[in-house]
Amino acid sequence: MKAKVGVLAGLLCASLGAQAQSSVTLFGVLDEGLNFTSNAGGHRAWQTSSVDLATSRWGIKGSEDLGGGLHAIFDLESGFTMDDGKLYYGGRLFGYQSYAGLQSDRFGTLTFGRQFDSITDVIGAMTANGNWAGFLFSHPLDNDNTDATYHASNAVKFTSANFGGLSATALYGFSNQAGNFAGNRIFSAGLNYAIGTLTLGAVYEDLSSPGTTAAGSIAADDANFTAANQKTYGLGASYGIGAAVLGLVYTHVAIEQPASSLYVGDFGTDISKLNFDNVELNARYNLSDAVLVGAMYTYTRAHLGRSNSDASRHWNQVGVMGQYLLSKRTSVYAQAVYQKLSGGDGSTPLDTAYIPGAAGPSSNGHQFVARVGFSHSF
Repeated sequence: MKAKVGVLAGLLCASLGAQAQSSVTLFGVLDEGLNFTSNAGGHRAWQTSSVDLATSRWGIKGSEDLGGGLHAIFDLESGFTMDDGKLYYGGRLFGYQSYAGLQSDRFGTLTFGRQFDSITDVIGAMTANGNWAGFLFSHPLDNDNTDATYHASNAVKFTSANFGGLSATALYGFSNQAGNFAGNRIFSAGLNYAIGTLTLGAVYEDLSSPGTTAAGSIAADDANFTAANQKTYGLGASYGIGAAVLGLVYTHVAIEQPASSLYVGDFGTDISKLNFDNVELNARYNLSDAVLVGAMYTYTRAHLGRSNSDASRHWNQVGVMGQYLLSKRTSVYAQAVYQKLSGGDGSTPLDTAYIPGAAGPSSNGHQFVARVGFSHSF
């Protein structure tokens, strides 16, 4: 009997020791609000929405200490719409993120699964939409993915540790197709350098045939653009001055043979190339520990390569926001965004104003969206 008690005591101690070196956390974000759209197909619209300031989601993440500064980690996050309780991201259970990997205190992190790309990690963090303002502040059609319209499935990702302010990240997402290794795959890489309150970032991304298959890295129900190829280049900077943070971002997106857009539908067969150039200036200021205000201006130019003649479209977009923290986890906020499109002639789906998150494309070149919302994290 004493021997059995000794074995049980040993097992109990081993179990407690393992628990002391491991952690599992249940967490989540809930975002809900009411949106007003000035023009959606010629009509005003009121709608509830729960993926604007942040994507409503719940998740489980964990870490196990393997010794020597090495850790096993995982993160599973499930997005959903609070309005009707449905899963977001095409009905995926863990569509926001689902990965596991190893983290080294000395070298960095290697992860496998569905993850954010380098654009979202590096440049998105310097934009208003990817940092503090959310979906409504996205660049037109989120053409550069700074708001993470698409995520990378089947992906292997490495993010380095910080070496004197410099860090790097790279991701490769596999096509998972026999005989078509390069079909619907993604490669992205980015650099960050931080010194004091100044952060600089650069990123490059190459998508091969995004949206053309159901099981590729950028699947058909997840792609922003369905196309033969999509390349993105980006530069960004953010600088803190006391209670204020300023951001400046430039991105260039080159799309070959665009077939359709998640937001505005089919492009037809006349457009062979579609290039976007985006410049964003943003600022946020903490009036107090509980009050944040922010503003953004974005200019976007699209160049359309067509069979008969080239054409261009121009967007000017401004957004303002105020947020009041009721506690460290709960806030209320108000947002307003205005977009003006010029150059449209009615021949393409790009010829009317459309703010991502609005009730639908406008019937003309102007659109205004206002939102009041509530956010809670746990």
